[in-house]
Amino acid sequence: MSSDALVADQTDHPGEPIAVVAAGALPWRVTKDRLEVLLIHRPRYDDWSWPKGKIDDGETVPECAVREVREEIGLDAPLGIPLPPIHYHVASGLKVVHYWAVKVNGARLVPDGKEVDSVMWCSPERAASLLSNPSDVVPLEYLREAHVRRELDTWPLIVLRHAKAKPRSSWSKAEGERPLAATGTRQAQAVGRMLQAWKPSRVVTSPWLRCVATVAPYAKASGAKVKLVEALTEHRHHRNPKKTANAVEALFDKQRTVVVCTHRPALPTVLRQVAEHMPARLAGLLPSKEPYLSPGEAVVCHVANGGKSKIVAVEQFKPFDD
Repeated sequence: MSSDALVADQTDHPGEPIAVVAAGALPWRVTKDRLEVLLIHRPRYDDWSWPKGKIDDGETVPECAVREVREEIGLDAPLGIPLPPIHYHVASGLKVVHYWAVKVNGARLVPDGKEVDSVMWCSPERAASLLSNPSDVVPLEYLREAHVRRELDTWPLIVLRHAKAKPRSSWSKAEGERPLAATGTRQAQAVGRMLQAWKPSRVVTSPWLRCVATVAPYAKASGAKVKLVEALTEHRHHRNPKKTANAVEALFDKQRTVVVCTHRPALPTVLRQVAEHMPARLAGLLPSKEPYLSPGEAVVCHVANGGKSKIVAVEQFKPFDD
């Protein structure tokens, strides 16, 4: 079971325990200025649906969504904005399916043949009429409305707290050299897997060892460019929080996917700066009290492509805790 912090809205099923957790995505593209979405046909059920599947042990929900899309239609793409989850009853009880938008940039799709025997690109209106499960229309309608608002095409800015470090009380050397604890080393591996859901092409981190070690597994696996920024360290933040805020603000300039790794004492400044780019309702979802994020936990901010650097969605996740 996942340890992620995404909680599904259970308006129609208050208090009922979740028996089955699944995740998937709505693939989309724009062709000749027209929005299209991808439906899949499942021969086992003879229905039209979205790529999705049940969570595996050791996965977070975002990892599950990415894996299912890759397995079912051969698409290895980062997750976009979160879409409303759906709930319905199956034999074992209440099932929740978490959905994300996934942009398809001309990639060739290869249905697996067993779970999915064909795919169809169509307009949202056509998709709504073909979907076999009426609940699947809910995330589709949200996706369509986000497109109209120009909030569908986004890039992620991820704020990450470093994994669990050795206690300060047991470390007598330089603070910047304090390493991860054994638990933190395992967390860093899990963080590396979790970040694959958004595939940040840049890693910006405090140069202190515990931050660098947290992002190292992802950087090694992905080949992402790593930049060390002194303003993200505890000491520099304590001396000049404005420079820390400026370092965060600079992340918006390139409008490219990025993860920024820092320390607990710097998180209030980092999150306040991020909040400058979002409406109050989203800013209210950001962590607002100590410790803000637990070790290895991340806030994912989806920034609309364009010139205004507007954040249009916020999520919060922990890596899988073994």
